[in-house]
Amino acid sequence: MNQDSIHISNNKAISLQMVEIPQGQITLRDDRIKHIWTANIQPFLMAKYLVTQDLYLEITQDSPSTFKGNKKPVETVSWKEAIVFCNLLSENSGLTPCYSWNNNSEEILFDSKANGYRLPTEAEWEYACKAGTTGIRYGEIDAIAWYKENAEKTTQDVGTKEPNAYGLYDMLGNVWEWCSDIYDETVYGSYRTIRGGGWYDDERGCMATNRRRSHPKSFKIDDLGFRLARNL
Repeated sequence: MNQDSIHISNNKAISLQMVEIPQGQITLRDDRIKHIWTANIQPFLMAKYLVTQDLYLEITQDSPSTFKGNKKPVETVSWKEAIVFCNLLSENSGLTPCYSWNNNSEEILFDSKANGYRLPTEAEWEYACKAGTTGIRYGEIDAIAWYKENAEKTTQDVGTKEPNAYGLYDMLGNVWEWCSDIYDETVYGSYRTIRGGGWYDDERGCMATNRRRSHPKSFKIDDLGFRLARNL
């Protein structure tokens, strides 16, 4: 099979893994500053699985992960590296990239109308994670998540725990997920939001409502990856 055929088959596979998330509304909260806000969600597409190491390698020719395994989630990637991947995958799939930037500037421009792959917004992520539920998790933690008590100090292959009601796997546990949003620009500048909990976290770290943040270019760690989204 030639390289073009590989790209076509993998692009089709990725497309089939995208789940349509219905429109709705989500209320988010930041317990640190006691802030609560509501977001309206338009229908969008979200990947069933975290981006895996074999897909990341194919698209970027890079293998950054600490815990190696083709079907393990890619990790040890910065937010900037995640959006570079999204753009490359979009171009490879014949779609319009969502992100642009000048290498001499810190500013990242986002085209909200583009049809390419992107990171989910924080509101989209929490809405998709809860999948119509109202608690801190969409199921019993050992059934749905790889975390400190059962992960054996490493990431695990994606899709091996139970999905939520939308058919999304590993929304909690395994690795944290980069989201597109700036966390709090007035306090943290360009820091981006991280959601979901990872293999190193205890039970209270793996909740649909937990929010963390870090630097988009310099921060990368072995329990942080990402998941794809697209506009409908």
